[in-house]
Amino acid sequence: MTFTEFYQSLLQLAKSYDKKTQLKIEYDSDNDIIKIFGEKIHSIAKAKNGLNDVIELAYTTAEHHPYWNLLYNCSQISKTILDRWDDNLTKDELEDIKWSIKELKHSSEKLQENKKEN
Repeated sequence: MTFTEFYQSLLQLAKSYDKKTQLKIEYDSDNDIIKIFGEKIHSIAKAKNGLNDVIELAYTTAEHHPYWNLLYNCSQISKTILDRWDDNLTKDELEDIKWSIKELKHSSEKLQENKKEN
């Protein structure tokens, strides 16, 4: 059975639950990824879920990749913003965001310097 065939079977299964619960299914055929969301899903929860994958990548790549610091700081800013979406950012959170922005600037300048050297 191919992954596409599995996806088609999954759609049939999901269809059998139509009257019991609402499901949203997303399929990324290029990467063989299927995401299933329940009826409580909303855009912020969906964004947080996707960001968790980015954060995991940032943590597991450590400092071995030249873009690590960019990814890490962007994801930290995004996480803070999504966590506080319906609230005000605290003074400490704003300071953390400013610090991350400085790190982004420093990292991008370092990448630019390395590019000029090569």
